[in-house]
Amino acid sequence: MKLHELRSQGKSIREIARITGYSRNTVRKYLRNRELLTETPRPRPRRPSKLEPYLDELHLWMNEGIFNCEVLLEKLQAKGYTGSRTILKDYVKRFRPPRRPKAVMRYETEPGEQAQVDWGVFKYHDAHGHERKVNGFVMNLGYSRDMYVEFTNRADISTFLRCMTNALLYFGGSTKYMLFDNPKIVVLERDEYGEPKWNPLFADFALTVGFTPRLCRPRRPQTKGKVESGIKYVKNNFWPGRRFTDLTDLNQQALAWCENKSRRIHGTTGERPCDRRSLERAKLQPLPGPAVLARFSTETRTVSRDGFVSFDGSRYGVPWKLAGLEVQVRPNGVHVEILHRGERIALHPKALLPRTTVPLVGQYQDIPLAQPPQYRPPIAVQLPAPEVEVRSLQVYEQLAGGVSQ
Repeated sequence: MKLHELRSQGKSIREIARITGYSRNTVRKYLRNRELLTETPRPRPRRPSKLEPYLDELHLWMNEGIFNCEVLLEKLQAKGYTGSRTILKDYVKRFRPPRRPKAVMRYETEPGEQAQVDWGVFKYHDAHGHERKVNGFVMNLGYSRDMYVEFTNRADISTFLRCMTNALLYFGGSTKYMLFDNPKIVVLERDEYGEPKWNPLFADFALTVGFTPRLCRPRRPQTKGKVESGIKYVKNNFWPGRRFTDLTDLNQQALAWCENKSRRIHGTTGERPCDRRSLERAKLQPLPGPAVLARFSTETRTVSRDGFVSFDGSRYGVPWKLAGLEVQVRPNGVHVEILHRGERIALHPKALLPRTTVPLVGQYQDIPLAQPPQYRPPIAVQLPAPEVEVRSLQVYEQLAGGVSQ
């Protein structure tokens, strides 16, 4: 019908073929014979399956509870079956009893008792269409379901502790227990008795803040269900179609989204997290002072010869006299703060793009431009060989008591 409609519009067969994608011969065939429009395709004759001669025995085995297709295939091949495994699997699938999911026990916690922490990987396309990824940090308070989300370029221990610090400051305190998966940044390994060997930096942080870390069972993420659901919720509700200019913008959007979603009715508790928030936060343990927490947000860097330090993929300038020395770097809102021996030596705006070089005003002031005197390494000295006196043989004969001839 479409072909005849295009033809009635005065279009040529070549043009109709180009529009519809059919060949010109196909177009001509249908334009010449209108009866083809009402033709119904004749059903193809059904080919018998190679499995049909063995269906009675197959059902007999399935009635005995045998649904393993590897076992059934061996039995059928012993009877002369020459068909494929796929045909067998497709047929048995209709009769196999559904598997019951493994049951897990959900438990609820009291206000201020437990929080759950985890990481997730989030993929996106940059301005050039290249696929990139960032790491998403999620902390959920067990009672209120209050959530904190932060995105980072790195997933090392320093970044992890910085996210932990930011989350605890956001909530205003710490729970008694923190439930983690088994990442290497938290637990290095387990001994022969299954006891965890904690990362020393993480253990120091836990002791300083005052919470007890707990690990979910290996390969059993269901024991950390609240935060696993939180990551899934972020991926399904926050991430799709998200537009952002840089990591700072993304994290600002994430915090605004957390505040907005805290006013929704939670599917499990039947209450809004913001309504439970005040009760939970009143039970949180107080945090150490800012000076104590600041050291967990600080990273040590060595100043390069040209007076820069690397942090989060960018380079920040410091006074040239500190070249080769160690300094401390820490984020401070939208700035990056650099300290040496407890004194601030530079404060830079945080780089918006990776691989950015941010110089310091007066970075090379009073640097000597003249070349230093050349160092001349010591050299060796060769001494002259001692001269040996040449004597005639008569001298030696006289000394020996002989008589010269």
